Amino acid sequence: MSYSGGYGRSNRGYGRDRGFGRREFDDKPKPVETGKEYDVSITEISRKGDGIARVEGFVIFVKNGKAGQNAKVKITQVGQRFASADIVGEGSSPTTSE
Repeated sequence: MSYSGGYGRSNRGYGRDRGFGRREFDDKPKPVETGKEYDVSITEISRKGDGIARVEGFVIFVKNGKAGQNAKVKITQVGQRFASADIVGEGSSPTTSE
């Protein structure tokens, strides 16, 4: 019996060849920058209790944010998939979009 791609094998696979786990936003520039301030609307609360806001669909975790709150936030850290921010004041009109 030969195991060189015969019975039960497939050339499809996962991993690098199929791009499994890659997201389209990995290579895109982020819509927020560390140190800048943004007016956001906090739409929900994370499992850890932080507020969640979005700028152009990019997730921002807002420390001590409350759902339904409009706030001016300062970005403290930007990662591949999300950013972290602190509230620095009351927001006016939010610039978020989903």
